[in-house]
Amino acid sequence: MANDICIRKSLAESGLLLSGEKEVFVIYDENLFWVAQEVISSLREACGEAAVRGCIGLETSEEGKTMETVLALERQLLEADATRGALLVAVGGGITTDMVGFTAAIFKRGIRYANIPTTLLAMVDAAIGGKTGVNLDGYKNMLGAFRMPEFTLVCPQVLQTLPERECKAGLAEMLKTFLLADGALYREAVKLFSAAPCANPALFAHGEGKTTRPCAKPALFAHGEAEFIGRAAEIKAAIVQRDPLEHGERAKLNLGHTFGHAIEHTAREKGADISHGEAVAMGILLAARVSEGAGIASGGLTSELTRDFSAVGLPTQCPYPLQDLVAAMHKDKKAIGRQVLFVLPQTPGKVVLKEMTPEQAYDCYLAAE
Repeated sequence: MANDICIRKSLAESGLLLSGEKEVFVIYDENLFWVAQEVISSLREACGEAAVRGCIGLETSEEGKTMETVLALERQLLEADATRGALLVAVGGGITTDMVGFTAAIFKRGIRYANIPTTLLAMVDAAIGGKTGVNLDGYKNMLGAFRMPEFTLVCPQVLQTLPERECKAGLAEMLKTFLLADGALYREAVKLFSAAPCANPALFAHGEGKTTRPCAKPALFAHGEAEFIGRAAEIKAAIVQRDPLEHGERAKLNLGHTFGHAIEHTAREKGADISHGEAVAMGILLAARVSEGAGIASGGLTSELTRDFSAVGLPTQCPYPLQDLVAAMHKDKKAIGRQVLFVLPQTPGKVVLKEMTPEQAYDCYLAAE
């Protein structure tokens, strides 16, 4: 099962990972043509000019993450005479890697693909593990397939110009991974990123956060902190290796996501601007409070995590009452009947899986008041 994590300092090394390939299509976020150019240059040097058969730009947004976009990609591959031996290389954030992976999963009943994520969120989460898919009628990743990438290239070089808000969104997923697997790493990360010069909670006030200013001195690169990216990626990859189809342990990686996806759906309905990482951060705190109400976590966990998230510049207040999220949680793709598998933090480094209805989760939330 391919799912290798390859950590490199430069995009110039990307071609070496594909040495010998004869039919490569690079599919990239159209905002990141400079990254695609570097990847293509490296590919041509390593594999020869003729190996790069196509370069396709995507307009990426949650609204455009649909089956229609995937079908358009499929048609372009068909018109380019792509064969079963083709390899797709996804260059972009989680939306790009999700859609390219899904395209690969269904084109001619499955071809290979590789990921070169360009956001922190994709590097530590979305681009790892082979979950691919698109949204349906505003509901997150309702259509999809498990299809493992040949590899995921983690190259912190591309994060140097990532907007501050996107850095923080990725940090939410990184902390999520440490929260469910390694309490010591979680506390180290909180301590480090609390002192980060780009930590600015005001950017995440409700209705704000549209900054495109890169961090003046990103803490991710200041003193070797890129190590945390690799650690988070490796933890997720190891969990996926043990449970590739999410029959058990892998479900823990959904910490914050059942609530988070409901928050995203509600935000889109109301025309609000809440990113996936921000929704996950809010979702983790809601899960912590439900955990306290269910008697799994001791009182005080929600307050502790709220202080931590606030210190690193993540949002801590969900703008919607939990009761308003119940209907969206019933449509969660992990729901079986009326039950949803909730991931509830017990303490930093340990989570518990518990099946409940969204209504029962709401009752636990109220019990923690």
